[in-house]
Amino acid sequence: MTTTTRYTYNGEVPIAYQDLGGTGGEPLLLVMGLGTTRFWWPDGLVRELVARGFHVAAYDQRDAGESGRVTAPPARHPVTALLRRTAPAYRAEDLTDDAVAVLDALGWPRAHLFGHSLGGLVAQRVAVRHPQRVLTLTSSAAMPSDAGALGALRHVCPGPVLRLARLHHPETPEGNLALAVALARILDAPERAVGPDDVREFVEREAAHGLAGFRDAQAQSRQIGAKWSGGPLARIAAPTLVLHGERDPLLRPSAARALTAAVPGARLRVMPGAGHLLTREHWAPYADELRAHATRRSVSAVSPAGGAAARRE
Repeated sequence: MTTTTRYTYNGEVPIAYQDLGGTGGEPLLLVMGLGTTRFWWPDGLVRELVARGFHVAAYDQRDAGESGRVTAPPARHPVTALLRRTAPAYRAEDLTDDAVAVLDALGWPRAHLFGHSLGGLVAQRVAVRHPQRVLTLTSSAAMPSDAGALGALRHVCPGPVLRLARLHHPETPEGNLALAVALARILDAPERAVGPDDVREFVEREAAHGLAGFRDAQAQSRQIGAKWSGGPLARIAAPTLVLHGERDPLLRPSAARALTAAVPGARLRVMPGAGHLLTREHWAPYADELRAHATRRSVSAVSPAGGAAARRE
């Protein structure tokens, strides 16, 4: 994995991105979740994806990591931002266009998209707004992006949200690691014993770039408060795979079922034992799912009859 940060622009907003390796493979863009950076994609998962024939890149969404920050009137909590009717700092369409700006900078006319958590919503919306740029869509640990605020809340488990809101740790290297551990313990499968070694990679990579992720609640509020008017999920034409952790403590299985029902021909795969985090024991199974999904798309492209059968599985 390279450590070089590159930049592109969507209008005046700089978007940081990184080529993670696999040159010559099928292009795969990773889109991470709310308030987190590209450094929360585990190196081990990236290696698994590269080993399966993907050329992998990731980026920081606006208001996260090394990408540009956008100022706006404050919101007390991301849930408040989701429900409020005041004008957002930017549109959800801007978030999709940030992803396309990265594809342009990479020289990728089309790519596979893998979005996780809020990144899943962004990836879904890219497939709606820019269908010609998407080879396949994989949405992981995400709800339907056209559900609306009240519709979205019914898929969220309130307990973890309340515990996340109460996390407070000093802004020191030790505090950053403790915060990441506490965050992981809330989001991982409940029976899994999370420790510092599970998150040290992410924290150290962010620190090397002068970052301490998931601390900026105002930026998270701006991201989640971005309003979407770009159309329903029924418009998605790209082959779509919905992944959901069997033990996800944050999002109910209803989120995955609703998303699968909303996208024509979408396939649902519940990942045994997985929580909301992409932990070590699940890297290979997730990579296998993406490889199989991309292969099904390739078969569909050369065999219309076979493609129709594959979408009905």
